Amino acid sequence: MKTYQGEVVSDKMDKTIVVIVKRRAKHKKYKKIITKTKKFHVHDEKNSAKIGDEVVFADSKPFSKTKKFKLVEIKKKG
Repeated sequence: MKTYQGEVVSDKMDKTIVVIVKRRAKHKKYKKIITKTKKFHVHDEKNSAKIGDEVVFADSKPFSKTKKFKLVEIKKKG
């Protein structure tokens, strides 16, 4: 079970949050450090996470077509 850490950017859906995960990587050709981002839909059973919170989430069974992750904990309130 792999875990990820990111920031909540949307909590408008019921029992679902959108989390953005940023990672830094070197560009293949130009060798410059760039920030790559990816959005994940995460299942939040209690609707406890709000926009700006730092959260930890993990792989899970599919909850829907796009939602395949489950909230583990809220690291820091935003």
